[in-house]
Amino acid sequence: MSQGPSILLIDDEAQIRKFLRIALSAQGYRVLEAANGEDGLAQAALHSPDLVVLDLGLPDLDGQQVLRGLREWSQVPVLVLSVRASEGEKVLALDGGANDYVTKPFGIQEFLARVRVLLRQGQGQGREALPASIACGALNIDLAYRRVSLDGAEIALTPKEYAVLALLAQHLGRVVTQQQLLRDVWGPSHIGDSHYLRVVVGHLRQKLGDDPAAPRYLITEAGVGYRLRDSA
Repeated sequence: MSQGPSILLIDDEAQIRKFLRIALSAQGYRVLEAANGEDGLAQAALHSPDLVVLDLGLPDLDGQQVLRGLREWSQVPVLVLSVRASEGEKVLALDGGANDYVTKPFGIQEFLARVRVLLRQGQGQGREALPASIACGALNIDLAYRRVSLDGAEIALTPKEYAVLALLAQHLGRVVTQQQLLRDVWGPSHIGDSHYLRVVVGHLRQKLGDDPAAPRYLITEAGVGYRLRDSA
């Protein structure tokens, strides 16, 4: 008998996890659990679940951060389950890549119906758009843990430096335009601020030991954008 779809619960409330585990297991689903955001991201990378149920009020990372981190490398359906009921929180989560949003307290039958809908929608789409870790020669970008290492040694990057490198890694070997980088990393209002991008790329090259005249990793496509070489 084949196993049913797997569902990862990321919630710090043990009683909620137990309640959902019993309800989901009774429907034939395999249930994975994480009590904080870091563990949730790690389990998502390790097990590639068919659905993630995500609480926003986690003890280490805010759930919105977990959602953004997950969307850097995975298109797994995400159902947010939270006490936060404001329209602003819902819009932020949905814009951040959540597929549905349920507020606590909730009815279990409605919850299970939403789970079924998301699992149907996710069928055949391919859960992982990217591997959780991308290697480019001696350079490794761990998208699940948001860590970058060169020759096995971790490199300290600022949030903007990491965001630019991660976006290039997601399009490994392909050119990413300046406009896309500026829009995705700094926001739509900064689409013309190309000097921001030049400064960050310069800092990245320094930290990677990348010679601009003969780069191993970060290639400038003049007048267009940048690409991360797919072998170095």
